[in-house]
Amino acid sequence: MKLLRIIIDGREFEAEEGMSVLQVARSNGIRIPTICYHEALKPIGACKLCGVEVRGRTGKPRILLSCILRAREGLEVKTRSELAIKTRTSAFRNLLAMAPQSKFIRNLAEEYNIDLGPTADGCIRCRLCVRVCKEIVGAGALKMEKRKGIRYVTPTEGLCIGCGTCVNLCPTGAIQMTDKDGNRIISIRNETVGVHALERCEACGRYFASQKFIKHVQVLTSEHTDVKEHHLYCPTCAKLFSTRIKSFSRIKR
Repeated sequence: MKLLRIIIDGREFEAEEGMSVLQVARSNGIRIPTICYHEALKPIGACKLCGVEVRGRTGKPRILLSCILRAREGLEVKTRSELAIKTRTSAFRNLLAMAPQSKFIRNLAEEYNIDLGPTADGCIRCRLCVRVCKEIVGAGALKMEKRKGIRYVTPTEGLCIGCGTCVNLCPTGAIQMTDKDGNRIISIRNETVGVHALERCEACGRYFASQKFIKHVQVLTSEHTDVKEHHLYCPTCAKLFSTRIKSFSRIKR
């Protein structure tokens, strides 16, 4: 079998005729990132991550995909040149644009020291959640915080009352609320804003509001004239009973 001489990153290696540059590199412990490549399939270079720098006939450097590029006698390849890294970074960012939440792409990029910027979290920094929590609800459970030069919406521990106003107002759905087994969890990204026990409606038995929110409302309305008997009704039942009371009052008249 005919052997060829190929140079990768300044080191000389032998390669069998018909081998791709990617195969030669990997067989000699030189790592080149790929996502679309599989040994059982014909390479198509879809992900563009395996680009390497070679010299054209004019001597000008250019990028070719190592999964497709065949080894040939005297071929000189650079996997870590400035041009190769620039092209690889662009390929990673293109892939991330199609799959912004992919941890696999980010982890692979990190292995090759490619900076892809902050992880996409769905938050557009409109600050609606921060403002409504502070100015309307009065809890002040969310704030803007700078981390590694990037501003994020972050929770202030212990201040969330579980009302869910921030969730309902968020235009992109970046803030999540889950009610399960009598508890409400509000979170943004992988950070928990608040965990709250829920109260049941006295009429229908459905969980409807956090205990902390109910107490918050009671404090805010404590100075109001209070002549009514208190009940824990969900909005649906409160409306239903209110309608019945009004109808009953009309009949009595």
